Amino acid sequence: MPRMTVNDQPVEFEMDPDTPLLWALRDAANLTGTKYGCGQGDCGACMVIVDGEALRSCLITISEAEGRFVTTIEGLSRDRSHPVQQAMVAEQAIQCGFCTPGIVMAGAALIAKNADPSRKDIEQAIPNLCRCGVYPRLVRAIERAGRVARRRETISSAPAPGISAEDAAREVPALAVPDSGTTSD
Repeated sequence: MPRMTVNDQPVEFEMDPDTPLLWALRDAANLTGTKYGCGQGDCGACMVIVDGEALRSCLITISEAEGRFVTTIEGLSRDRSHPVQQAMVAEQAIQCGFCTPGIVMAGAALIAKNADPSRKDIEQAIPNLCRCGVYPRLVRAIERAGRVARRRETISSAPAPGISAEDAAREVPALAVPDSGTTSD
């Protein structure tokens, strides 16, 4: 069974070694931030970082990932403090959010190698498709993330992930918090 390190945790997948890493991450490891887009490596929604390289997880099998270090969006930064995550929010480079994890992973791999990327570097390193068309803001976000990584700029923190059902119901009155302990007939 293929063994690797996923988000700093050793894992062994009891799956067919020819299973795409995408499905092992989503189905077996329940790391659903890695998205299935096209399944052919064209869209980049499934991008993860493998040994420091941004790779499309739909194109690499778990046997090819054996012994390697894999980072998913969940392992990049649990509190959204990574410069790319911060900059994507600050530059409003997120629309529907489906492609965002893959873009963030490609951007994080780029910034780790080159914290002062040119526009051309960014366009080459982030081939992801975005149906919402955030490309100009995406470039600005990656440039800004580079400045943050070089300690030339800071960004106010994005909101903490998650919200309780009670808080959501207070913020959005149309949401109802399930009444625990009572049933309706």
